[in-house]
Amino acid sequence: MNTWRNASLAVTAAALLALTTACGQEKGVQSPNGQAVGNAAPAQQPADGGYGSDGGYGSDAAAGASAKEAGQLAVWDSKKLGEVLTDSEGFTLYRFDKDTAEPPASNCEGDCAKAWPAVPAQDAEAAAGTDASLIGEVTRGDGTKQLTVAGWPMYRYAEDTGPGDAKGQGVGGTWFAAAPDGKKAAVNADGPSAGEQAGLAGLSVRRDPELGDIVVDKRGMTVYRFKKDSAWPMKSACTGDCLKKWPVVPPVPKNDVDGVTTKGFVTFDRPDGIQQQSLDCWPLYTFSGDSEPGDTNGQGVGGTWYAVSPDAKLVGAPK
Repeated sequence: MNTWRNASLAVTAAALLALTTACGQEKGVQSPNGQAVGNAAPAQQPADGGYGSDGGYGSDAAAGASAKEAGQLAVWDSKKLGEVLTDSEGFTLYRFDKDTAEPPASNCEGDCAKAWPAVPAQDAEAAAGTDASLIGEVTRGDGTKQLTVAGWPMYRYAEDTGPGDAKGQGVGGTWFAAAPDGKKAAVNADGPSAGEQAGLAGLSVRRDPELGDIVVDKRGMTVYRFKKDSAWPMKSACTGDCLKKWPVVPPVPKNDVDGVTTKGFVTFDRPDGIQQQSLDCWPLYTFSGDSEPGDTNGQGVGGTWYAVSPDAKLVGAPK
């Protein structure tokens, strides 16, 4: 009997050890579906964080104030984004790529919901000249009713301080201002980029004349790492305003990689509700200052941001 029990314990211990080595020796814990487990809060930063961020969740007062009803919706014609859906006071409404419209479901809870307060469904009315049948609601995990447009749950952004603000646009590569029909408001936001048209893999390698082999995403944009992050425990020190400058690389299927290591290739479930791809357990980003494939304007910024080599190392960082 003791022999059987000891053998059973040994098998269990071996299985646990296999999981803990998923991100390299003593680097991390991974669930069977390849997602990082037990992610801690973002790493502590200096007062300005190197990018003027206040943590990205806004004040409790701002989050609470944003929970008010939407009332009569309206449409704002933005030169940059096209037609943007707003509440009755002109505050931009957003949608989240990690939500679903069929069936409607919100995947923004906890700290995410502090940064992105859900828009209540009560008494919301369609904007003049828009299709009223697109207005609906979804029941959230806490039992409250959230406004939906064409099935997509609607949110405000805690860091938008006045009508016409759209500071949440593009945050994390997953948050976008909503158009009156529930689609993304950004002009051409859903269109393929030059890199996608070229058939690039989710992550691949480009030969840069100055940096050598570096990792690029499916759009052909340079991928970066942040020296203030850590791989184990896996933490991102880039939150709030930082994510506007350094959008996360969204999850990439493991079979959609060309020439890039798949060691520590896991999805990081960030505390702000955004999912982020990692290599060797290091979170990956792109740079908003890169306007087209081939740009490396983020290289060396602040002495903390560097392009990534195919083996997940920092390219050109001081030793």
